Amino acid sequence: MFAIGGLVRRLPLKKWSASLGCSYHTAATLPTHYTLPSGDKIPSVALGVWKSAPDEVGRAVTAALNAGYRHIDDAWIYRNEEEVGAALAASSVDRKDVWLTSKLWNQFHAPEDVEAALDESLAKLGTDYLDLYIIHWPLALNKDGSYYNKELTENPYPTWKKLEELVDKGKVRNIGVSNWSIRRLQNLTANPLKYQPAVNQIEINYWFPQPELLEYSKKHGILLEAYSPLGGDGRVGDSLRVKEVQDIAKALDITPAQVIISWHVQRGTVVLPKSVTPARVVENLQITKLPDDLFEKLEAAARAHKPERSLTPSWPIDFDIFE
Repeated sequence: MFAIGGLVRRLPLKKWSASLGCSYHTAATLPTHYTLPSGDKIPSVALGVWKSAPDEVGRAVTAALNAGYRHIDDAWIYRNEEEVGAALAASSVDRKDVWLTSKLWNQFHAPEDVEAALDESLAKLGTDYLDLYIIHWPLALNKDGSYYNKELTENPYPTWKKLEELVDKGKVRNIGVSNWSIRRLQNLTANPLKYQPAVNQIEINYWFPQPELLEYSKKHGILLEAYSPLGGDGRVGDSLRVKEVQDIAKALDITPAQVIISWHVQRGTVVLPKSVTPARVVENLQITKLPDDLFEKLEAAARAHKPERSLTPSWPIDFDIFE
């Protein structure tokens, strides 16, 4: 099981909200880290670098490290590992103090390709180990021109066994998955695993809160990581304008983005906000525990509408990647 520990921020609040008709007196705290089955402590807020433009990523990483971030989430397919690595190398922060994640891309699922793919990421990032290595999608692509390997897609155990070997070699400290459904998690964990998946990185936000997967994951000791936490492409503004978010922001004198990121961590997930604007990078780390009634107000609003996923890949496959 993973455990909650540490404090992100202690923010004394004594606030009267006319709109909500109540005042709040809190010394609010949220976890700075979650403890994984390995005993390693993963920071609860990370800088995501997906879709960050060249020459912006390095500045964002530098701003994040200077602001106090110690968790950078990257992937081979983002095509910016070298820039992230250069920013880490130029930083005064020790490598051992930064949680570094990357991801195994679809075309490298064949067991004989996994270690070489990892080594390429390690070289670009300028490190000899990753704190977390994730299978990016439950889709194994072929290299012979046919689109995907149905057998390895449906049975990822051979890929997972190779990841376990990399843990034993010391190249990876923790392993996990991304974009996996409950069925796929059950399919994998039905095998005699040496190391259980530590995390599942998935889309979670106000529009797509995934309560069933969250509850399942907590029950089975798998930590969820929320990408697109502010709403995904084209929905960030909509998220920040949600009435409940606006009301809570006014009641606590924090920004709407801080309300949403705080809600994610309070739900028990790692949150991966992406920004290349230094001021927003700093803002996204300054979070606080929402009073229980306000947290439940936002949780209820998120669950009340029809779930709307923002990311659905258009790969030519004959199955639903999320089922």
